[in-house]
Amino acid sequence: MRALYDLLWYAVLPLLPLRLWWRGRREPGYRAHIGERFGRYPSPGSVANVIWIHAVSLGETRAAMPLVERVLQELPDATVLLTHMTATGRAAGAALASDRVVQAWLPYDVPFAVRAFLDHWKPRAGMLMETEVWPNLVTECRARGIALLLVNARLSGRSLDAYRRFATLTRPMFAALAGAAAQTQDDAQRLREAGVRDVAVTGNLKFDVRVDDALRESARALRELFGAGRPVWVAASTREGEEALILDALAAQGLPVDALTVIVPRHPQRFDDVAALFDARKIPSVRRTANVAVPAGVRFVLGDSLGELLAYYAACDVAFVGGSLLPLGGQNLIEPIAVGTPTVVGPHTFNFAEASSQAVAARAALRVADAQALVEEVASLLGDPVRRGRMRDAALAFHAAHGGATDRLWAWLAPRLNRSDVDSGLRGPAR
Repeated sequence: MRALYDLLWYAVLPLLPLRLWWRGRREPGYRAHIGERFGRYPSPGSVANVIWIHAVSLGETRAAMPLVERVLQELPDATVLLTHMTATGRAAGAALASDRVVQAWLPYDVPFAVRAFLDHWKPRAGMLMETEVWPNLVTECRARGIALLLVNARLSGRSLDAYRRFATLTRPMFAALAGAAAQTQDDAQRLREAGVRDVAVTGNLKFDVRVDDALRESARALRELFGAGRPVWVAASTREGEEALILDALAAQGLPVDALTVIVPRHPQRFDDVAALFDARKIPSVRRTANVAVPAGVRFVLGDSLGELLAYYAACDVAFVGGSLLPLGGQNLIEPIAVGTPTVVGPHTFNFAEASSQAVAARAALRVADAQALVEEVASLLGDPVRRGRMRDAALAFHAAHGGATDRLWAWLAPRLNRSDVDSGLRGPAR
């Protein structure tokens, strides 16, 4: 199975630079530092005592921020290597870059690139955020005695079933991890079933992301552009197909006459596609990147900016979290809850199953069955400030009650990071 896995990688390897160049048409970050994807890194100078954190994309990078800060605080002689796979993740991580935080692409999971990456950076330990595990990467770390830990880990039942279908490849991979810190008890159980031997439950780091004064100022400026006196709702992190469903429902149901709808697609490469959808339906709209006040007669904004999602949530009266109208698992509903915004999700939230069910039970969020019910609920909330106030209070209380994951994670991590070596049982090649 491992030989077949490697053979498939080598078969597609010549096509990968073309794929990166193609994606770079809309996201130029994919065309930067391409050599790093294949294990070719510029000289880092004198980088020593490297603690490596891998945050594949935007959501994982945001969640990693409290962890990066804790590592810098607790290990003053350490340098954090922050790796990514997506352009949005690397762009978000740039906010953390300093003389003690360096960024790079994680290479593709081919043996020569993985070895070159580890030869170059020589990490003392590595932490993979959420579910980003790769067979060759894990095997090579184990062979070198590098403690590789899965943190803020989650594993859905659907993903576990997929791993089981390839158990001869994936079970040794999970068993070779030095441990996993899971978000929930259900995640922990599934990780054990996948093969991880040392599993603890430490909670979700996304509850520990700070809401600071800079964010509130950005939200205030956005609200001024949207119109301080008009009702505003945001449909955020929407996925392909959801925007059309929402526009159909709005055409059928409608909202208060002066209400503003802000649609923020999950993936930047789809910004132009959603703009074309507005044009095809002859819907007047303003793009966020135009940075102009929205005219009173315009009822739609395309949120085509990067790094402002929390500001969008804080600037609106009601938030819908996308990826949940269609069976895609949902995106992070903790962010709008963190800023106290009444939050609505669709029926499909298996990526955040426990957080979403608990938020609904706490009345910090509402669940709707489809796009028509979404628009009806948004219309009701926009017209009921007392109800929105109750949801805001419930959201802030729910968020506060679930904080502290960083402290729990660090209590679990510290002894593992401070070991001079990995337990002898975790050394040598995976079999």
